Amino acid sequence: MATSAAPDPPAYAALAALAVCPVCGGDLAPAPGALRCVTGHSFDVAKQGYVNLLTGGTAGTADTAQMVAARADFLAAGHYAALTTHLAARAAELAGDGPVLDAGAGTGHYLAAALEARPGSAGLALDISKYAARRAARAHPCAVAAVADVWRGVPARTGAMAVVLNVFAPRNAAEFARVLAPGGVLLVATPTPAHLGGLVAAAGMLDVDARKDERLSASLSGRFTQVERHEVTAELRLDRQAAELAVRMGPSGHHLAPEDVRAALAGLPEPVVTTASVTVTAWRAAGKPDARAGVRG
Repeated sequence: MATSAAPDPPAYAALAALAVCPVCGGDLAPAPGALRCVTGHSFDVAKQGYVNLLTGGTAGTADTAQMVAARADFLAAGHYAALTTHLAARAAELAGDGPVLDAGAGTGHYLAAALEARPGSAGLALDISKYAARRAARAHPCAVAAVADVWRGVPARTGAMAVVLNVFAPRNAAEFARVLAPGGVLLVATPTPAHLGGLVAAAGMLDVDARKDERLSASLSGRFTQVERHEVTAELRLDRQAAELAVRMGPSGHHLAPEDVRAALAGLPEPVVTTASVTVTAWRAAGKPDARAGVRG
């Protein structure tokens, strides 16, 4: 994926065009080294190119630098290429022109792929981890990044987004519906119970809830209607280093020490054969017609 150097005024302007003040909801405007709203709230732009829009505490646990680094290396190796390609294709096919929001963007890997498939679209990456936001800010020339907690609200303009991506991340249905434009689409990727089978038990990873689909539908019902559902699966043949990255890059990375992961994987044959198994669903916001026309950022 393309990268950029230190943040510059055009990048600030692009972020201001998509985001809003998380305190008052007002418009943001670029200022030297910061974004400011009309009522005076100011948010510094870090030297790595992202802006911190967090206010108060967070409802979730932010990914650590080690988890983000593991995810960056694993995704760069192409192990989830099938999922990346599928999401990018659906983002291009199901929505008209307009910005892409990646809520829980991590490194910005999936956002960058979606932007490649939607030439001319702008992208906004949101994550509660500053380590993730640092990488997402450089994931694509048309992407900007902010630290934010979707449970506290999505600091994006109402009706501005043609696509909302939500890949292995928390969901705020009310806010996702608010920021989607008429004709916009929400793409949700969730692991199935078969995801990374074999690694889960061997490394002591957290199990996927068998009722995950049921909980997803319950969380979105009333505000969204499902329009597509696909199962994306791919056999993975991982050396032990890649297998370790797969374990450490997800939620299990919060409680499994690297040395314990390596010890647990030492007894597995190499390559470690497992499966990427992900459900991708597409949703339209209730009450917003399928006009296939977003608002270009």
